[in-house]
Amino acid sequence: MNLSDDISSPALRRPNTILGIGLMLGSTLAFAAMHACIRHVSANVHPFEAAFFRYLFGGLVLVPMFFQDGFSPLRTERLGLHAVRGTVQAFQGLLSFLAVTLAPLAKVTAVQFTAPLFTTLAAVLILKERVSCGRVLALLIGFAGTWIIIRPGLATLDTGVLSALLSAVFLAANIILVKLLARTETSVTITMYQTLVTTPICLVFALFDWTVPTLPDLGWLFLLGTFGTIAHICLAEACKVADVTTLLPFDYMRLVWAGLLGYLLFFEIPDQWTVLGGTVIFVCGLYLLFCERPKTRENKRKKDEQRSRSGRTQ
Repeated sequence: MNLSDDISSPALRRPNTILGIGLMLGSTLAFAAMHACIRHVSANVHPFEAAFFRYLFGGLVLVPMFFQDGFSPLRTERLGLHAVRGTVQAFQGLLSFLAVTLAPLAKVTAVQFTAPLFTTLAAVLILKERVSCGRVLALLIGFAGTWIIIRPGLATLDTGVLSALLSAVFLAANIILVKLLARTETSVTITMYQTLVTTPICLVFALFDWTVPTLPDLGWLFLLGTFGTIAHICLAEACKVADVTTLLPFDYMRLVWAGLLGYLLFFEIPDQWTVLGGTVIFVCGLYLLFCERPKTRENKRKKDEQRSRSGRTQ
């Protein structure tokens, strides 16, 4: 398989649901493992420095791709949009890493499930998409799920939860930008420019609280970057071989893995509010995705009709 194939072109392969589900589960486990590495190494390394090494080492994992495709994946006519997307990704990563060091893993994961809600909200407010009563209700219930986790007035609103919520906002913006880039760019091109833009931005923030990592810490940081890259590659490949609406329910395993690793490694026990709120948020995000499915099919049908007409006129 050519590593520069575009993940946005599912027609390149026949659907393989079992493989897609396996890759999705691998992605959720890798994301949870990455967060566990962040929590472990944060005892000696500031989360902003950990974010820098995550993208640096994560980029090094991609170096073998140059031996196959050379520098061709760096060819682009959308450098400005790559820069914007990389900047958004940097802030999302910095806030996410900070959240993981300040709040329980399961709570951070549950709050970050709000990203699809923010994505839908942005599509309505910025892209002026039409919104049905069902989508409005799902958004309201989803944000109510966030309220269940945070419980303002009943529990202390800590910096970790706020950081997780802000990282979800940046993640939503990142999703929209990736969708725009995926129209013309390959997944490898998007990932490489992410590394080139995000790494120096994170370095600037890391320098304010820089400590020289020990060799064991460097090992954990390399593992962190590797898990992050594996998670993104598995997610991209899963979306490439299977229908996204089939895969998304398995994204809930992120909360399961986070709770399990938090308990086994850091003796964290997710409270009932985190589990309840995370479930509500996830179900609403799942509903919103299924609302998008008919529209996606309609857009695909129109594109196929346009290609058919253009083929007949040539």
